[in-house]
Amino acid sequence: MKIGIAGTGRIGVMHAGVLASHPEVTELVVNDMDVARASAVAGSVGGVVAGSAAELFGAGLDGVVVAAATAAHAALVKAASDAGVPVFCEKPVAMDVEQTREVLDHVTASGVPVQVGFQRRFDEGYAAARQALHDGRLGELRRVHLVSADPAPPAGAYIATSGGIFRDLHIHDLDILRWVTGREVVEVYATGANRGASFFAEAGDVDECTTILVLDDGTLATMQGSRYNGNGYDVRMELAGTEATQVVGLADRSPLSSAEPDTAFPAGSPWVLFSDRFRSAYANQLHAFVDVAAGRRESPCTVADALAAFHLAEAADRSLRECRPVRVEEVVAAGPSHS
Repeated sequence: MKIGIAGTGRIGVMHAGVLASHPEVTELVVNDMDVARASAVAGSVGGVVAGSAAELFGAGLDGVVVAAATAAHAALVKAASDAGVPVFCEKPVAMDVEQTREVLDHVTASGVPVQVGFQRRFDEGYAAARQALHDGRLGELRRVHLVSADPAPPAGAYIATSGGIFRDLHIHDLDILRWVTGREVVEVYATGANRGASFFAEAGDVDECTTILVLDDGTLATMQGSRYNGNGYDVRMELAGTEATQVVGLADRSPLSSAEPDTAFPAGSPWVLFSDRFRSAYANQLHAFVDVAAGRRESPCTVADALAAFHLAEAADRSLRECRPVRVEEVVAAGPSHS
């Protein structure tokens, strides 16, 4: 199979390495606005360089991985679908809800499969918790708690164009909440604070946040986020049912410590990077995409899924700004708010 890669930043390089080691991928075609960087990456994986997006999509690809800057995602996905090339696209598919809707309409009309890069769906822990819940081993689900905390904030220039903490950091939590529980969120109530660098407030963002989410069966979920978790990269999901409780991300490398004097857990060195925590999941999702591109399976995470998560992020952002609970149906019906 011949697979294209659009974008050779950190995540693009990681994807190139995974694809180069896949037994069915015989050629990689690499494109980036920085031609020297594209050439370096292509050389490292035995690939070739496409000098433009048009050249990339005219190269007879069996599939393409979109890992370029967020602002380019929508146009690249549309171009790939117009060329009949199956697409793997890093999140988000587009910059806002309206653009995501446009991409969804476009790819639906084309019939070309698109897989969105929500890698937590391919993590063994989340998959096991989903199965335990669906098998009834947890009993009736009553509470969910999600945590996403970075050890240090991204650069100020990134925050200014990230779309805010809900669209950038928590979009993964919002997607995995839907996927693991099989439920939809109907109401969101979010609050946040600025405790760190001034560039968060200057961008209209927060660096700490807490959110309450009400699922369509009445289950309550809480979600906490931070850009300043100095002990390491902390991503967890707790599912509490009437029969049992399971926690995803509770392991020897969790950046936690117990206050109990007779407890040594966790014993390992904390995760520092998202790529360490989810290395296997990133590989698994690309292996799944090879199957999608080969026509052996349907997309396991569609643009419609990405839009549903974006609706929740938009509702959370609106709740934060307007200091009130927001019904998700408000966002679905009225479109995005403009800050």
